[in-house]
Amino acid sequence: MIDQDLLEKKQKYDLEDITGFKGTAKEVYDAIRQIIDTETTVIIRGESGTGKELVANIIHYNGVRADKPFIKVNLAALPESLIESELFGYEKGAFTGAGTAKPGRFELASGGTIFLDEIGDIPPSTQVRLLRVLQEREIERLGSVKTTPINVRVVAATHKNLEDMVKNGEFREDLYYRLNIFPIYLPPLRERQTDIIPLAEYFIGDNCKKYNKSIKRISTPAIDMLISYHWPGNIRELQNCMERAVLLSSDEVIHGYHLNPALQTAEFSGTKESRPLKEAVEAYEKELIMEALKSSRGNKALAAKMLATTERILGYKCSMHEIEYKKFRTKIQ
Repeated sequence: MIDQDLLEKKQKYDLEDITGFKGTAKEVYDAIRQIIDTETTVIIRGESGTGKELVANIIHYNGVRADKPFIKVNLAALPESLIESELFGYEKGAFTGAGTAKPGRFELASGGTIFLDEIGDIPPSTQVRLLRVLQEREIERLGSVKTTPINVRVVAATHKNLEDMVKNGEFREDLYYRLNIFPIYLPPLRERQTDIIPLAEYFIGDNCKKYNKSIKRISTPAIDMLISYHWPGNIRELQNCMERAVLLSSDEVIHGYHLNPALQTAEFSGTKESRPLKEAVEAYEKELIMEALKSSRGNKALAAKMLATTERILGYKCSMHEIEYKKFRTKIQ
């Protein structure tokens, strides 16, 4: 019987089809290719929002364990008092409220992959138990003296500087070396300018399917804004920005005014390549004129009316921007 959910996930996380890893982040793609078919422990490093969970999914669903469980544990989201019971499980009566035995995430991931997200947030007491699991490949539930062998691949991730944490005594050095066998660094989006537009187009397409919209392109001024912005929230912020733009767009184009307000404020520009205001305005004006001529099929009078201007001014603007309005005329069949 075909597992439809597995097929969809394999397609969604197919490394060869993932947008954003063939440009300036090609070294990430190369690193993933090297370890996909191995059992090596991987730690993914990078700022929040750079796509660490995405990479973890890619590693799992392109590897030999793809048809086995992929279990994610966000260690930063769990109360410290619950982390050990969640990771290692517990027996009935292990603590107040433990009415029945429960397997931990390591047991649930048997044969597959466990993704330890935000590993830098794991408390010192749990670090000792985790180190033993990684060394011995067996777990011991809370309230039990019996050990259970485990067969899991470990992928961890963090946005923290573990080296500094080791120096400060906040993270065990032996655990650090157990996890740091094959590190993958994800650069922030501000260092991946050539990936911004392909990623934006990917998210637009994804949201068009979600909201049943038909958007064909991003306007030139909007492209300038996307490339000039410094993206403190990285890929996650870009994804949210594109979802908003798709929802706001009423035609087939994403314009600058569809983007988040922060992108429309000059002071947030994070690159030296940002266009001067005059150049950006002229590009936007040209874009509007071409869209009007396209909609009017090269009819100058109608295009001028759509732009709330006169034919004479429109003719002047066409000349200034080197737009040949006759090219937009549609022949009657």
